[in-house]
Amino acid sequence: MTTTGEKYLTPKMLAQLERMELVSRKIFRGRMKGERRSKRKGQSVEFADFRNYVPGDDLRFIDWNLYARLDKLFLKLFMEEEDLHFYCLFDCSASMEFGDPTKFFYAKQLAAALGYIGLCRSDRVKVESLDPSGRHPGPVLRGRHSLWQLYDYLDSVPCDSNATLAESVKSFCLRNPGKGILVLISDLMDKTGYETALRYLVSQNLDIYLIHVLSQEEIDPEVKGDLRLVDCEDSDVAEITVSKRLLDRYRQTLATFIRRAREFCNRRDIVYMMTSTERPVDQLVANYLRQRGLVR
Repeated sequence: MTTTGEKYLTPKMLAQLERMELVSRKIFRGRMKGERRSKRKGQSVEFADFRNYVPGDDLRFIDWNLYARLDKLFLKLFMEEEDLHFYCLFDCSASMEFGDPTKFFYAKQLAAALGYIGLCRSDRVKVESLDPSGRHPGPVLRGRHSLWQLYDYLDSVPCDSNATLAESVKSFCLRNPGKGILVLISDLMDKTGYETALRYLVSQNLDIYLIHVLSQEEIDPEVKGDLRLVDCEDSDVAEITVSKRLLDRYRQTLATFIRRAREFCNRRDIVYMMTSTERPVDQLVANYLRQRGLVR
């Protein structure tokens, strides 16, 4: 029997994730001591390097043995361990409830995997659904014992938001001014566009990753004949006759949409990645996200 937690992360996945850590491309000063090695030099028990003494440096860190040998003042530098603030936002608009598995479940599973990596390294982890109403604010978690709290939160979030992506991201930015890594998981299917939402995130000085999730049915639809399509978010109706020519146009339009999203992100130092819900989450994290530099 599958437990509540195992529907997101199996014991085998947990063991794999415990050996990983989240990586930031930027240097952020953590609020508390954590379990990750900082790019800055600070105070700890692990020696890092020497540098020349300059007036104003703390005399406690002068290497007097080296001074006795060389008659020059050098400071000892040590590695400093710090925590990191990790945000994971997942889209909960109605379009995410499509596919098998649904894009919504896939986004939750991916959020659980990335959140657990942060929890194992004592990072401050905040996983939150994109909903400006504030009905489901994400808790700030720390430590692997918080995994069940993360599971409970994911279970509590429905896929029913009718807000635009821009409104949802703006609300998050106003409530969370902290710096750190941010992963946005979305299908980007918003009639008002995704550009404004991403500009809000760029203004926050975050290390941003966008994971564009599509179902395999959206990537390669298997439909034919006369269809009446109803938009799940605004009930807009379109009647179509599916033909090879129409499917070719659809695939070309989708490829253009993905290419433009990637180019938009690349110009703004956002790491973009598109994935199908058919790709297992553990494979996505261990291989593709490692290649893109989010985990190691």
